[in-house]
Amino acid sequence: MRRRPLVITAAAILAASAATGALIATQDRPAPSAQTRPAPSAQTEPDPGGQPRLRAVDGGQEYYARFEPSLPSDPDFFPIGVYFESVLEPGDAELDKAAGLNLYVELTSNSRPEVIHAAGMHAIHSQVSIAGPETVGWLLSDETDMWAGAGDADWSGNHPGEGEVCLPQGARCGYTVLERLGEQLPNDQRLRYMNYGKGVLFWQTREEAARFVNQFQDVVSADAYWYTDANVCSPTEGGALLGAPSTLPDSECHRAANYGLTVDHVRSLVRPAGAKPVWAFVELGHPFSEDDWPTITPEQVRAAVWSSLIHGARGIVYFNHSFGGPCATQHVLREDCYADTRETVTRLNNQITRLAPVLNAPFVDDMTTADGSVDFMTKYADESVYVFAAATDQSGGEATFSVRCFDDTQVTVVDESRSLDMVDGRFTDDFVNGEAVHLYRLEGQPSCPLSAQQ
Repeated sequence: MRRRPLVITAAAILAASAATGALIATQDRPAPSAQTRPAPSAQTEPDPGGQPRLRAVDGGQEYYARFEPSLPSDPDFFPIGVYFESVLEPGDAELDKAAGLNLYVELTSNSRPEVIHAAGMHAIHSQVSIAGPETVGWLLSDETDMWAGAGDADWSGNHPGEGEVCLPQGARCGYTVLERLGEQLPNDQRLRYMNYGKGVLFWQTREEAARFVNQFQDVVSADAYWYTDANVCSPTEGGALLGAPSTLPDSECHRAANYGLTVDHVRSLVRPAGAKPVWAFVELGHPFSEDDWPTITPEQVRAAVWSSLIHGARGIVYFNHSFGGPCATQHVLREDCYADTRETVTRLNNQITRLAPVLNAPFVDDMTTADGSVDFMTKYADESVYVFAAATDQSGGEATFSVRCFDDTQVTVVDESRSLDMVDGRFTDDFVNGEAVHLYRLEGQPSCPLSAQQ
């Protein structure tokens, strides 16, 4: 793999600044309130008197089919994207596709979309003048909730670093920004996508955040870089999401489980519930300019992604830029200095793609409970029940799963070349640390019928 000179554009600078918070608009931030942040759950609480029931993925498996051109609605497809890349020659797309990517989310203005199309990949971006059949959606903006705030004031047309954003000075105009940006996009059948940040997650009321999440786009995400952001543990940031009155300890802050809680929070704002897909943003490398801040490890990337998926994320987007640390680059997954990250992410993406039919299949509610520090989800696909689980405690630990409608059977641990015994509907496994993830397939059929949720 070769190093390419960094492609720096005004938009790239904006993305970097929004990610670090250096150019966030200076509006007063509302003090977060613990009661506005309900504790999310990866799995609905079982109904002791109810029967296990199927619940469709958010938006339904065929969601993308309502747009044209669009992402495939085939159950074998799962969106795995990279944020703000340059695609200048076939070798760029070949490298990215070999890493298991199938989607570009935002492109540099000098990218060649025909290269993306020839590689059989897809793009969601804001470069209207270069769009072709590879373009399956429009990107509205990035983290507008942070740099313009929640409000309907006038927008000057400026982005961070270009002068006053909202008029009058100190006002909030994020809703206006997105309305105007939406009006500037083609009035076609492509989906619209927006990624939010700390405003929706931490600083705004649920009502303010819900307006962002519901009004402007068809697919939504929000980013918080729990492993690498040294500020995220504060009571006005991660503490607000977790309902903590003071700074979070590292063991509760810099952990994979919080990526899943991020997805849960955004999903909890969608109205009607489950009406649209929520994607997850996960950082690679060293996304902040402060060299003494952490660099995410390959194992942490894998754990963050699986936590997001277990909590219902319907797509993954990697933030692919390192602004500091040992290897500054706009292309983490193309760099020799991040070869370990590329190897792990490639293996992870290939695993996600193989399991796409399961990830796109219905959840099974009221079937599984767990005794131990784990998050989990239960799925039904190809006439099999799957339980995917991830540790939530940094020290890991043992977990016992109880699955209704099963008695004695074998439990295959996917991609680990081992199996477990289920006895009387229960099986136990070890999670060695906070990054541990295990994917289980239960042999045989459940003894009770699985009905669709009404």
